[in-house]
Amino acid sequence: MPPRNENAAAHLPLSAAVLHVLLALADEERHGYGIMLEIERRTQGSFRPGSGTLYGTIQRLLASRLIEESGERPDPQLDDARRRYYRLTALGRRVLEAEVKRLQQLVGVARIKNLLPRSVTP
Repeated sequence: MPPRNENAAAHLPLSAAVLHVLLALADEERHGYGIMLEIERRTQGSFRPGSGTLYGTIQRLLASRLIEESGERPDPQLDDARRRYYRLTALGRRVLEAEVKRLQQLVGVARIKNLLPRSVTP
């Protein structure tokens, strides 16, 4: 298990696929297909990871301990027992938060350079 104080910044910058997977898991546990659907929904279809990209990313995130398999399962009658559910680890949350801060700083620079309006609403 990695030390509690592992430096989140050492994992930065995140690739688009990694960032989207971590964001998909930020609010709830999901299985692979659920992650894919959440990414497509949140990006309005502009980012659609293929299954190879998605599952390769999940494997790398598991290996780096940014996510973990969840032992909790939804009602077995409503779910396929073969599905694996994933959730952020504490390190994964710290890495995601560090990346969001990094991106906020970049947006600030873009605003200073008049590349973005001063106020952008999501």
